[in-house]
Amino acid sequence: MSKQIWFLTGSQGLYGDDVLRQVRDQSAQISGALAASGQVPAEIVAKPVLTDASAIRRVMLDANADDDCVGVIAWMHTFSPAKMWIGGMDALAKPFLHLHTQVNVDLPWASIDMDFMNLNQAAHGDREFAFIATRLGVPRKTVAGHVSDPRVVARVGVWARAALARAEVRTLKLVRFGDNMRNVAVTEGDKVEAERRFGVSVNTWGVNDLVAVVDAVAESEIDALIEQYLDLYDVAPELRPGADRHDSLRYGARIEAALRTFVVDGGYGAFTTNFEDLGGLRQLPGLGVQRLEAEGIGFAGEGDWKTAVLGRTLGVMAAGLPGGTSFMEDYTYHLEPGNELSLGAHMLEVSPSIALGKPRIEIHPLGIGDREDPVRMVFDAAPGAGVTLGLCDLGDRFRMVANEIEVVAPLAEMPKLPVARAVWRAKPDFTTSTECWLTAGGPHHTVLSTALTAEHLSDLSEMLGVELALIGEGTTTSQFIKELRWTNAYHRLAMGF
Repeated sequence: MSKQIWFLTGSQGLYGDDVLRQVRDQSAQISGALAASGQVPAEIVAKPVLTDASAIRRVMLDANADDDCVGVIAWMHTFSPAKMWIGGMDALAKPFLHLHTQVNVDLPWASIDMDFMNLNQAAHGDREFAFIATRLGVPRKTVAGHVSDPRVVARVGVWARAALARAEVRTLKLVRFGDNMRNVAVTEGDKVEAERRFGVSVNTWGVNDLVAVVDAVAESEIDALIEQYLDLYDVAPELRPGADRHDSLRYGARIEAALRTFVVDGGYGAFTTNFEDLGGLRQLPGLGVQRLEAEGIGFAGEGDWKTAVLGRTLGVMAAGLPGGTSFMEDYTYHLEPGNELSLGAHMLEVSPSIALGKPRIEIHPLGIGDREDPVRMVFDAAPGAGVTLGLCDLGDRFRMVANEIEVVAPLAEMPKLPVARAVWRAKPDFTTSTECWLTAGGPHHTVLSTALTAEHLSDLSEMLGVELALIGEGTTTSQFIKELRWTNAYHRLAMGF
């Protein structure tokens, strides 16, 4: 069943049945416009007009209990006395958007009368409603404007995508094959707190549990994957059927088939591996990981479960949008003054969803992991606007750190770097971006998305109740440091004593 967003319209019985029928019909116009916009990736479900406290509380409790409902939009078509909304708003546990709109675009200047004013008074009613939401401390997004304006429905769509992502992470299960990389700090984290805060369940299996599935893969499954590789990618000659290294490609396909059985069929939305813990695997998983990432499965290397959670969450949020989403790591820089760039990559596991053109499947030595040469897709990332997002555990809370970026073409070919990679220019500039990221304690593993924007990340962080330290156009180091101090104080006070 598709996920739903419930559309609630407030009014009151004082106006009489005739006015309430008009409210009902005009509410259907607004909810119908949202549904028809193509911008909201969930079913808009219009609920009956709400005119009393018991009905309001009931619909909020029903929204909480319905797993298909990912969020609630509310609009006060007329004046709806806000004390009626206290019990319902206080009970609501789903993401909430306050839509401040009206049916008409233009005022009927020549014919406007008090009947029109009584019916079309969202400017009045929404202020009453917004006060009680603020008084109760209800987290929400407010969008103002007419639903015929593409900018308005686009912002509602951004919020809806964040609501879908929030619903996903609430039930997400993640499997770690082995532990995290030894002696690394930032990939550690409190899994109990993560389940309490986000809902995600993070657990570990021995890598040889995966190896047993790898060894049981049927040759017919491998044959089917090989056909896909030959059809979808540029496969290096030495890996093609009959060539001297084709067995390595078949083993890469064997790993992919096993991961699909263990992870996807097992109901997990994300997973991690660790090159220090490969057990009986002959190769570090690369090709299969890349393909699963492109299908929306979250992944991070070295046991970094927090970044894998982000990968799945952002993948769900970006579904259907142009661009891609991938596990990423800041590796090294181009520090030409005035043209500073970052080069991001990982050993093998960057998603082809961000690729420019057709990826090439190649095989090369890997000087880490102590296994056979692994197969992987090699490509450059497509240019375009994007964001990077990392998640760190500060001990008393989680913090998201994000940077607006522009992915650019490499300045030259990189024939001796046989991995998938992305080159980007950070906003507002290299020095400010990097100093702020380091000051915020941002991790070296991130998720890079060329499908999402800072607004998506902001809406998501609000829904999850997690701090977002955002670096972008207009950021200054001194102001950013002040904001970190303010948010430190806020979050510690919000936790209580």
